Amino acid sequence: MNDTPYPDVSRLRSLFPVTRSCAYLNHAGIGTLSDPVRTAMEAFLVHRSASGEEGDYDTLDQELRAALAQLVGASPAEIGFVQNTSEGLNVIANGLELQPGDNVLFCDMEFPSNVYPWMNLEKRGIEPRCVPHHGGGLTLEAVEDHADDRTRVVAVSSVEFLTGFRTDLAALGRWCRAHDSYLVVDGIQSLGVLPMDVMANHVDFLACGGPKWLMGPGGQGFIYVRRELLDELQPVFAGCISVEGWEDWRSYNLTFLPDASRFDLGCANFIGRVGLLAAVRLLLSVGIQAIDAWTLHLTDLLIEDLQARGYEVISNLDPRHRSAIVTFAVPGNPAEALEKLAAEGIVISMRESYLRVSPHGYNTEEEILRIGDTLGSA
Repeated sequence: MNDTPYPDVSRLRSLFPVTRSCAYLNHAGIGTLSDPVRTAMEAFLVHRSASGEEGDYDTLDQELRAALAQLVGASPAEIGFVQNTSEGLNVIANGLELQPGDNVLFCDMEFPSNVYPWMNLEKRGIEPRCVPHHGGGLTLEAVEDHADDRTRVVAVSSVEFLTGFRTDLAALGRWCRAHDSYLVVDGIQSLGVLPMDVMANHVDFLACGGPKWLMGPGGQGFIYVRRELLDELQPVFAGCISVEGWEDWRSYNLTFLPDASRFDLGCANFIGRVGLLAAVRLLLSVGIQAIDAWTLHLTDLLIEDLQARGYEVISNLDPRHRSAIVTFAVPGNPAEALEKLAAEGIVISMRESYLRVSPHGYNTEEEILRIGDTLGSA
């Protein structure tokens, strides 16, 4: 039995206008915006339009780095800003000093954002190795079966987008430390709904965008770079604020900043940062452990109901690999089933030929059970 207290769902629902129009259960696709996020961004725009100034962006950046560091168990100096997960993973893939003949492992359940950057290194003689998944994701056993002494990177999602497979990052991280490899994590399908401790899990690099489970605006994300590896990740780009003494504009001194802010390039998406800061602060105030406990309770109900109605659940049901994503098969045309749910104000998504449900901390038992009530028996 889970002893973690559940969040105050009623209070949370009052902060999300979407709850007044539909049962929104598609956070693995795109998250919704809360009133605190909208209010913070509106206040920024009002100030910007009235004063012509961006505001105190140094303080904003410091506060956002601190909030993101708290979210993942890092230090603010290990947090750099990017637009989205794809940009972050490209910064990491191209910044590592991999050598011809080295190889990178990822599984065949990865979202392409964590595949194409590694495939793109083939032109440098780096071998991308696509490993068959085990039960919906990448396991230690699969890594051991496909790695060799030239494996330098294991690239994996903390939660797989299609199956909802929760990866055992700690096991992969220990393997990577023992074999002189890097563990690179795509965190966008877990951060905001599942706890993350990059130190305990031996994560070397992580990238995440803001608009899914973090429920922030699009166009703002971040990377985590383990402090000890900062000098092993060479900046692919250099911008006007990437270097020490950058305010001395014509010194032309290409000495990168000593922390992860070296990956910042220039004028930033300040409104995106304002929104992401408000979103992360809201989630931290609720408690990620509480959100995790509640969403697992909701998905327990969903799985039980779907199976009782005869549906095949595709997601791995092992508690060690469960997440807030549940994917299931429907007989006949899944697009028609999706339309039937949408007509009843139930928002989920279709991935490949499956339906995918992804509730957050403000969703209710009644909302989750409406899926089976609407679809009926398989």
